[in-house]
Amino acid sequence: MKIKTWLLITFFIVMVLPITGAYSLYVWINAYYHEKSFEEYFEKLTELNDIKSVIGNPELYKRNADLKEVNTFTNDQLAITLYSKTGIVLYSSNPLTTRFASKEQVFKNLYELKQKYNAFMYKEPVYQNGELLGIYEIQLVRTDWKQGVENRSWFVLVGAILLFLLIYMAVILLLNRKLNRPLQELMRQMRAFAKGEHVESNLVARKDEIGELAQTFLAMQEEIETARAHLKAEQQQKELMIASISHDLKTPLTAIQAYAESLQSKVLSEEQQDEYSQIILTKSETMKHMLEDLLMYTLLQSTSYNLDLLAVDGAEFFEMALSDYEQLSKDHGFMLEVTCDIEGIYAVHPKQLQRVIDNLMSNAWRYGSVGTTIGIAAVRAGKCPIWCFDFVSPAQEQQDGMYIIVQNSGQGVKKEDIEKLFEPMYQADTARTKAGERGTGLGLNIAKQIIEKHGGTVELVSKEGYGTAVLCWLPPYKGEIS
Repeated sequence: MKIKTWLLITFFIVMVLPITGAYSLYVWINAYYHEKSFEEYFEKLTELNDIKSVIGNPELYKRNADLKEVNTFTNDQLAITLYSKTGIVLYSSNPLTTRFASKEQVFKNLYELKQKYNAFMYKEPVYQNGELLGIYEIQLVRTDWKQGVENRSWFVLVGAILLFLLIYMAVILLLNRKLNRPLQELMRQMRAFAKGEHVESNLVARKDEIGELAQTFLAMQEEIETARAHLKAEQQQKELMIASISHDLKTPLTAIQAYAESLQSKVLSEEQQDEYSQIILTKSETMKHMLEDLLMYTLLQSTSYNLDLLAVDGAEFFEMALSDYEQLSKDHGFMLEVTCDIEGIYAVHPKQLQRVIDNLMSNAWRYGSVGTTIGIAAVRAGKCPIWCFDFVSPAQEQQDGMYIIVQNSGQGVKKEDIEKLFEPMYQADTARTKAGERGTGLGLNIAKQIIEKHGGTVELVSKEGYGTAVLCWLPPYKGEIS
């Protein structure tokens, strides 16, 4: 049951129970009063008839009447007052009675047994030969009834207090069970989680707001733990990256230092000096590329970094982007196949997209088998160059836009390594790379992030013993560039 519904029901019960209890007590007491009054009425009526036979004697209302017999009836439970027909008190056993009463008071409520809270009152005139002699008044004190009323009044008061305390204690116990204890348990779990402990909560089984709150807390815990694990993995990755790049930078730096010291020896021939200078330049270029990759990777990690895309003519841009790789490929010992079949406008960041192509070609040279052919293409979606491997065409899942394809021949990549290749610092079997050409392991990750910031995707397909192809898909120009 929802807490809101439970509180409304509890509030209703707390409001209704005291009223119901008080009404029940009232009905019970009232029934008792009516029953007791009915019994007492006939009891007092019988007693009254015994007295009337004596005080109804006309002789008692004459001057110098003998009132001894009347005195025998009077006591602390019964009072008799005799009035003359003019209202003068001839006799009264009640010391508080005045000596004279008005006719209106004397003749009021005659022949009526008047029931008051503390006494019954009865008045009756006395006649002799049709002449009014006087009036007698009998007062029967209701001591037992009054005491019973007082006792039951105390009972009602004590009962009302006990009923209130009972309801109050029941509400406190229910609130403690329904709200206080679960909330304290949830707070304890939150404090435990704040200290780094993993919390398993049984409060999620509740079908109320606290159960929903516990589910939200566990969902938040899962998200935070996932974020913590992600941050921990990122931190470990950064530490690994720093250690790896520090090591990779140290190697060319040590070589530069060694060759620079040799150049200072003055014993080298001119040919050796030229060779050492060229080695120093090559190692410096390698270090420059590594630092650029690190800087670019760090920049792409920032959520605030966005690429400013430009609308370009696809055919013109990609024809220029794919040129100038033929001589470089020959220098690395490869032949090159280039295909460009693009139409329409595309939104690109020229410099960063060129970086993607450079990174893909560097990987192709590094991991391809020397003497084979490397293919590079920019084609419309659905088109595949004739030199592509047969497993490349099925990988083109998009029907619009265009693909950049870079393919090399070689050992290929194992299936379990394909996804890992896009992780930072991950490199496949380093034994397959040519000596001295180990990279930072950031190239494919950087290429993937740049393509994704263009709104595209990157996929690597490979077959062991044949080779590998990387397919970068770019969406068509939509007319809006952010």
